[in-house]
Amino acid sequence: MAEKLAPEKRHAFVHNGQKVFEWDQTLEEVNMYIELPKGVPTKLFGCTIQAGHVEVGIRGNPPYLNHDLTHPVKTDSSFWTIEDGEMHITLQKREKGKAWSSPIQGQGILDPYAADQEQKRLMLQRFQEENPGFDFSQAQFSGTCPDPRTFMGGIRSE
Repeated sequence: MAEKLAPEKRHAFVHNGQKVFEWDQTLEEVNMYIELPKGVPTKLFGCTIQAGHVEVGIRGNPPYLNHDLTHPVKTDSSFWTIEDGEMHITLQKREKGKAWSSPIQGQGILDPYAADQEQKRLMLQRFQEENPGFDFSQAQFSGTCPDPRTFMGGIRSE
C-alpha cells in the first residue's frame, strides 16, 4: 500500500532549456537527483548540505548549485550518494509532513495545482502511516487540504 502513495514522478527544474535537477518528496524527506556530466571521475564531485543551504559541484570549479533551501533540514540525517551517473541528495525535513513547493528557494517552484496535488499525496501518506491496517490509496480530498502539522493534533517528529 505504501508504494501506491509514493511519489508518482519526479518534478523537473529546467533553466534555459536545460534540466538542472529533478526532485520528489515524502513526509520525511526531499530527494534531489542531478545527472552528472560524463567523463568526470565521480570522486571529484562533492556536495555540502547545511541546515538551510546546499552546494554541489566539481572540486576546483565554481559550484554547479549554490542555493538556499526552501525549508530547513536535519543535517545529521541528510546525505548524498552517486550511482549510475546520478547524484542523489536526500534532505531530511526538519518539519515532518510539510509540503515543499521546491527544494531550492525561488527556483523551480511547483504551480498551484501541482503543489495542491503534492499536499494531498502527503496527507494520504500521513493517514496511511497513522493507520497501517487501512488502505487510503484511493481516498480523495475535496478542497484544500489541512496543514498536516496541525490537523488532528499534528505529526509528531522524533
